[in-house]
Amino acid sequence: MKRGFVLAALALALTGCVNLGSRTGTPTVVYYVLNDAAPAAAEAASVRADAPTLLVLDTATGSFYDTDQLIFSRRAGTRGQYQLARWTERPGKRFSNLMRARLDRQGVWHVSAAGGYVRGDVLLDTELVEFYHDAVSQPGTVRLVLRAELVDLKQRKLLGRRVFEQQVALTTYDAAGAAQASSQAVSRALDELTAWLATLQ
Repeated sequence: MKRGFVLAALALALTGCVNLGSRTGTPTVVYYVLNDAAPAAAEAASVRADAPTLLVLDTATGSFYDTDQLIFSRRAGTRGQYQLARWTERPGKRFSNLMRARLDRQGVWHVSAAGGYVRGDVLLDTELVEFYHDAVSQPGTVRLVLRAELVDLKQRKLLGRRVFEQQVALTTYDAAGAAQASSQAVSRALDELTAWLATLQ
């Protein structure tokens, strides 16, 4: 009886070891950092004391894009999510931080996040309308569509509204390629956005 119990316990222990061992072979999630691919200046340009204060709202996203998962599309009108690829930060929030950093480096505005105690002269409102890996054909492209509005807070009027579109080809047909192309698309969108804002000053 004792011998049977010992054999059964040994079998269970071995089964547990096999299960634990198989876990090492399971795929792991890779986290990617969304970056502004433009080289950062050594230091931000100095801002004039009388420069306007620009309040920058966090970039809005649609509910499906408000996730840390990378999004792709294999057929027109459809969207999916990479199972083993994540952003370290949700794209809308990350884009906001990159945008504020880029505007800060320009030295044209006093830049601040909206919603705090700082009173602003103008308000920048942005939305990531589309941000995904278009994989209809390999290796595909990253498609980014950004809507932006600039509002004069003192006169309570819209100064300008524009939609920016970027498509960046992937170098490799995988999540790493999609992440790299995404950063390039963000950088190009910020190039266009900052150039557009300069025309509205």
